[in-house]
Amino acid sequence: MNKWTDIQALCPINGKTPDYQACLDAFPALEYAKLTPQDARYHGEGDVFTHTVMVVEELLSLPQYQMLGRENQITVFLAALLHDIAKYSTTVIDPDSGRISQPGHSRRGAVDARISLWDLGAPFEIREAICRLIAVHQVPFFALEGSRSGKTPEFLVRKLSWELDVRLLALLAEADMRGRICPDKQGVIDNIELFREIARDENCFDRPYSFVDAHTRLSYFRGADVHPHYPLFQEPGSKVTVMCGLPASGKNTWVELNRKNLPVVSFDDSREELGLRHGKAEGVVAHHAIDRAKVLLRDHAPFVWNATHLSQQMRDKTLNLLYAYGAEVNLVYLEQSRTELLKRNSKRDSTLTNKRLEAMVLRWEIPTPIEAHNVIYETRSFQN
Repeated sequence: MNKWTDIQALCPINGKTPDYQACLDAFPALEYAKLTPQDARYHGEGDVFTHTVMVVEELLSLPQYQMLGRENQITVFLAALLHDIAKYSTTVIDPDSGRISQPGHSRRGAVDARISLWDLGAPFEIREAICRLIAVHQVPFFALEGSRSGKTPEFLVRKLSWELDVRLLALLAEADMRGRICPDKQGVIDNIELFREIARDENCFDRPYSFVDAHTRLSYFRGADVHPHYPLFQEPGSKVTVMCGLPASGKNTWVELNRKNLPVVSFDDSREELGLRHGKAEGVVAHHAIDRAKVLLRDHAPFVWNATHLSQQMRDKTLNLLYAYGAEVNLVYLEQSRTELLKRNSKRDSTLTNKRLEAMVLRWEIPTPIEAHNVIYETRSFQN
């Protein structure tokens, strides 16, 4: 099974039973779930696969799920099927107490699901909706407590509404809680219902929360003390296009077609100027590029920052610098199939091998709409 049409067929029509063997065939990593233990305090049902089956069946039985359109059913079904796909690779057992934990399994699971669905040809929008659900699938359990950064539940639902469909997240969270054996299950389900009510009260249960403009929205989500409905004055600064995407995805061509006459800050150009191979003295390369960017930022000059920016951590380093100088940012993400990337990369005059390119996929986190003033997703073909 290797076609998206086959993957969609895994999601049963209302009233039907899933073909779990077909699910295992489609996503072989789920086989590991059968052998992955869980902490009995939160998962009295046992291994991860048993839990996954319970979650899927609880989801299919929920009236809210049955009322969804087919595309949304497929999205949340696959999110439920894959929500714990990374537990096997993140399991930690305390040698003294025997306690079992899977730290970071949600975020890691989103990356693992992204790679699998990418190779299976899932449409970009549906794939990313699934992956964003997986990345935060437990958040509604604790939403009333606010985030670890001290943000309010209202802030949290507003933020999530810009990243995903809150309705689907609440459904996934409810199925996740119903599909397990643990104390105070009903208390957490009540919390999820309150999470729904907060989102409804904020008018962002089925749509992104409304802001007066993009700069106010960006500043709000970055922690500024601003009111969403009153515009925040934007200081003059550079207009910067930040490129994002795996090597050979077409970033250089996009820049040539769309930002031809602008200065470009590029790690690849810095490597070439410094005479360094890919992966060598990366700190020196980064400082060289950053120094060039700072000159442009101080002059309020428009420019392009052309780099892979694959992980949120790497994007944050660039974006934090740009916002510190008052830049207005357009973030442009490009994508190709694995086959196309490797074919293009093998033909490029580059020190980056295909083996290293494929290793980079393991850090692959797609930018979300809240990271810049404007985020553009280009998933059509761009020749490098």
